[in-house]
Amino acid sequence: MLVSRLMIGVAVLVVLTLMACSDRAGIITGQTNRPPSSSSSDTSSDDGRSDLRAGDSRIIWGPAPPTFPPGAQLAVLQGDPNKAGETFTVRLRFPNGYVLPPHFHPTLESVTVIRGTLLEGMGDDFSRDQLVPFYQSDFTTIPASTAHFATARGLTEVQVHAVGPFALIYVHPEDDPTRH
Repeated sequence: MLVSRLMIGVAVLVVLTLMACSDRAGIITGQTNRPPSSSSSDTSSDDGRSDLRAGDSRIIWGPAPPTFPPGAQLAVLQGDPNKAGETFTVRLRFPNGYVLPPHFHPTLESVTVIRGTLLEGMGDDFSRDQLVPFYQSDFTTIPASTAHFATARGLTEVQVHAVGPFALIYVHPEDDPTRH
């Protein structure tokens, strides 16, 4: 039961992160961190994105790529998600009630919940009955090519770690926001 719960959680988190990093071609896009400005109290950038400070670095948030349903934000922390064979780490931020329809990725993804609650399920069809909660500090992995789905309870932030190139493939093509 615990192994099944962990697998579901990892799969959902990885998918969410990867989806947030995908552009229309299913490739991850995003901005990498930049050096902090001279004012350490800033919480937003000149272009309206919110920035979080962690020690001497800043996490730069921007809109998630269009392969994600509207409302998600993305920050690239490490690497290039578009580059084959390169390890990358991204963060995804989802508003309360955000839904990520069933999807899968061609590579394994590791997901850690940074804040909020991520509810994940495994399978080809979204089912609230199959959702398993993952709370702050919970970790899961989602195997390659494993269909999963998720929703957020409260403002939820996850960190996804994987090897590129990232791709997000919806189980049901009509769920793909780039096709509308």
